[in-house]
Amino acid sequence: MPLRPALVLALVLALAGCGGPSPEPPQRRATASPVFFDAKPHAWSGRAPWNYQVHGIDVSRWQGDIDWPLVRASGPAFAFIKATEGGDHTDPMFATNWAAARAAGMPRGAYHFFYFCRPATEQAAWFIRNVPKDPTALPPVLDMEWNHLSRSCKERPGPATVRAEMQVFLDTVHRHYGKRPLIYVTPDFYRDNDLGQLRGYPFWLRSVAGHPSEV
Repeated sequence: MPLRPALVLALVLALAGCGGPSPEPPQRRATASPVFFDAKPHAWSGRAPWNYQVHGIDVSRWQGDIDWPLVRASGPAFAFIKATEGGDHTDPMFATNWAAARAAGMPRGAYHFFYFCRPATEQAAWFIRNVPKDPTALPPVLDMEWNHLSRSCKERPGPATVRAEMQVFLDTVHRHYGKRPLIYVTPDFYRDNDLGQLRGYPFWLRSVAGHPSEV
């Protein structure tokens, strides 16, 4: 099953990912940049994602079986692969994707989806337990966003608590892998929790409905 184009991301400056739709996407070619679109297209103002030189992808179990050699040949320069969530969930496709991406020569990193009902210490330990220490890998990613659809955790702690828990996870993972993690956030999560106080970290901004500069 090929990768869903809607999850292709553009790397903008400090990994400000901007995947999104276009009413008139460019034609797909074997060596061209990936096509950007989803089920709710909107007009892009300014510079569209496919005009950036560097593109990457974000994958998890929901992309099914991925033909990594085909992905590598089609244009993306890197991949971030979902590894873990909370303190006891591992993406069932992580081990397969992790090994297959490397075999295809695709630079890749792993990401963790934060769960607000488990301590950051447990979550960092779980990530470390499941993600091999590979010196060739990209930095690990901490995915922070409000998960209002969760059936098991409705917690929404205050900004100070959020930042403190994030710092515990970031410090622990940094020490283990020797690489400063990236922080994946939505613009509203960044604003709500004043994440500008976390100095020295690159931020990957999720913006699927418009360019990050607009939101």
